[in-house]
Amino acid sequence: MNPVAAPSQQQDPARRSAGRRHDREILALALPAFGALVAEPLFVMADSAVVGHLGTAQLAGLGVAAALLTTAVNVFVFLAYATTAAVARRVGAGDLPAAIRQGVDGIWLALLLGAAVIAAVLPAAPALVDAFGASPTAAPYATTYLRISALGIPAMLMVLAATGVLRGLQDTRTPLYVAVGGFAANAGLNAGLVYGAGLGIAGSAWGTVIAQNGMAAVYLWVVVRGARRQVTGGSGGRALWAVLRPDAAGIRACARAGVPLLVRTLSLRAVLLIATAVAARLGDTEIAAHQITLTVWSLLAFALDAIAIAGQAIIGRYLGAEDAEGARAACRRMIEWGVACGVVLGLLVALARPLIGPLFTSDPDVRHALMSALLVVALAQPVCGVVFVLDGVLMGAGDGPYLAWSMLVTLAVFAPAALAVPALGLGLTALWWAMTLMMLTRLAALWLRSRSGRWIVTGAAR
Repeated sequence: MNPVAAPSQQQDPARRSAGRRHDREILALALPAFGALVAEPLFVMADSAVVGHLGTAQLAGLGVAAALLTTAVNVFVFLAYATTAAVARRVGAGDLPAAIRQGVDGIWLALLLGAAVIAAVLPAAPALVDAFGASPTAAPYATTYLRISALGIPAMLMVLAATGVLRGLQDTRTPLYVAVGGFAANAGLNAGLVYGAGLGIAGSAWGTVIAQNGMAAVYLWVVVRGARRQVTGGSGGRALWAVLRPDAAGIRACARAGVPLLVRTLSLRAVLLIATAVAARLGDTEIAAHQITLTVWSLLAFALDAIAIAGQAIIGRYLGAEDAEGARAACRRMIEWGVACGVVLGLLVALARPLIGPLFTSDPDVRHALMSALLVVALAQPVCGVVFVLDGVLMGAGDGPYLAWSMLVTLAVFAPAALAVPALGLGLTALWWAMTLMMLTRLAALWLRSRSGRWIVTGAAR
């Protein structure tokens, strides 16, 4: 027997067994997370499908308002991401009560931030819409949708924070159930209020607000129930209040932990806002087609992000349990999943392009512009798969400062490329090639970090 080959032969079954274990972990978290993540762009997709048949101006207005509203909410996505990583580390370290307390602090922070965002958005809505270069026909619809939908922002932020708690606890099923119920309610309310009640685009906004507040109420009940289970000595009201009450120090700690991810997210949102602003200046047809393309791209991104969510929870848990090798192996396996899923999604989009346009609009010019832009989106999906996975791995490791730096570099690369599109007389397809350049830049930065191993820091806290 070859003594050199023997160790390899012995390691291969062990490696395959570890791979299967990681597959089971990834699937157990990613499949429910996929459904929950898809629900977010489906909210906008349902709005787009309903509003799109009111007219091109209404759809163009929705495109501008949805970009602004999504920005107002998603700049605070650290409420979910940072909480997932921190809670997962404490789960790995066996400190469940501390995980619950941190989650409660995140929810209080979400409510405070939501109130501040409403106060800023309501009076500034017309100016924000004008800053995006919306046409005179689209601007009134954008303003109406933005002002009404802003009332649901505190609920949206609370959903982010509570979802992060549950993901960190390795529970992605509950967010799935809540998201499915919220999407069903949103779709029904949109159709009923827009056409049944004749409220037009305002009805679409009210439907989304009602659905989001319903989801927040369910999450609040789940978190309170979880806190009650962790109360020492039973479910007494005084002990429960000690867990649920706002704690200034804990809220400040959550805010500080989220700052690097806030910088990262602001840079990413700046990319999307620049893209929407450029599309708006190309004309109503282009911004309408861009809104549909961005909706599809977001749906694909959230689908790929399901693996990233699994990565956040799994990597955080391994590092909290001081299992560095397990974290490395899980990272490698998730990259393989990201590539495979990206290829599959890209093929599906390429084949489904002729069917996507009629779902949103009857305007032939919008459909024509949509076909080329969607092809670019399809070609970029394998790159997107790896980017989202590595993003999730580094978030799970609490490597926020590097993520912030890499997104600032990405923004610096993307901005001049996107702004050159109208300057050179190019169209929507060129804009989406600039978006692909943005993803390639992110891939390079994240790949270098993952190869360095500097993200691997073990313990209950980074």
